[in-house]
Amino acid sequence: MYRDRRVALVIPAYNEERLIGKTLAAVPPLFDRVYVVDDCSPDGQNAVIERSAQSDSRVRLLKHKENQGPGGAIITGYLESAREGFDYTVVIGGDHQMDLAQVGRFLDPLVDGRCDYTKGNRFLLKELAETMRRMPRIRLFGNWVITLLTKISSGYFKVMDVVDGYTAITRDAIETINWDIAWRGYGYPMDFLVRLNAYGFRVVDVARTAIYTPGERQSQIKGFRYALRVSPMLIRDFFWRLRFKYMYRDFHPLVFFYLMGIPLVAIGFGTGGYLIWDKLFSDGVAVTGPKAILVALTMLTGFQFLLFAMLFDMQEND
Repeated sequence: MYRDRRVALVIPAYNEERLIGKTLAAVPPLFDRVYVVDDCSPDGQNAVIERSAQSDSRVRLLKHKENQGPGGAIITGYLESAREGFDYTVVIGGDHQMDLAQVGRFLDPLVDGRCDYTKGNRFLLKELAETMRRMPRIRLFGNWVITLLTKISSGYFKVMDVVDGYTAITRDAIETINWDIAWRGYGYPMDFLVRLNAYGFRVVDVARTAIYTPGERQSQIKGFRYALRVSPMLIRDFFWRLRFKYMYRDFHPLVFFYLMGIPLVAIGFGTGGYLIWDKLFSDGVAVTGPKAILVALTMLTGFQFLLFAMLFDMQEND
């Protein structure tokens, strides 16, 4: 227990035979239950987990019949934790990259009632220099691109390091959110943020340091390629959040600012690009002063609508 609350730990596991033992050995006594969710892993990780369960009665192995992705494994752990009545559920990876000695930082804001979900942030000022020194540059760049997209998609404009999988959540949040439509593959941390925002839950960043084991391949994130892969999901989630939060659950005119700003910017860029192409590579007949002014006004108006929409979104989520 932690401060008289029952706490569960969820560890999604896939091909973690080499590191899951170290991860389980580092679990502190404050956890009442440890769910390790086997996402239909082809390696021998389950034998390691079962050996750990023999020496630690808190460890329980949950098995998927089909591979669902890390998000699906976490959702399985969430639902089992809520079903058994645990107050808070912490999530870490099975790759021994997340220091459970820092878990109090994640639980205190929940116990104090300051938020409903805490997530790790390796880029807070106190942790920034160490993180930037140890994290590969391509991963840093991909992290920043994904974070920018997630800020807009989720409405949490003040969160950072959105790919971080070290999190803690309340039972109320688990029981309220409809996890059936949540994203289950890689990119799940960003999708979960969108759903938390849509249901009105509070999120707090928590400073944490990462454990990078020399010679071990611990992360599946491939920088910019990863950002390209999850971008369609973030775009879809953005429009889902607008519809669910600002039209179904409540109403806010920022929806119209977004819906007018996005097409105006797209039309402005498209038309402007055509005029530039015609001027440089064709006869230039299409380029006239009034057309250029109309394109500029379209783009400026669209950007104004978008900026107002984001401002209202930020104020609504403060």
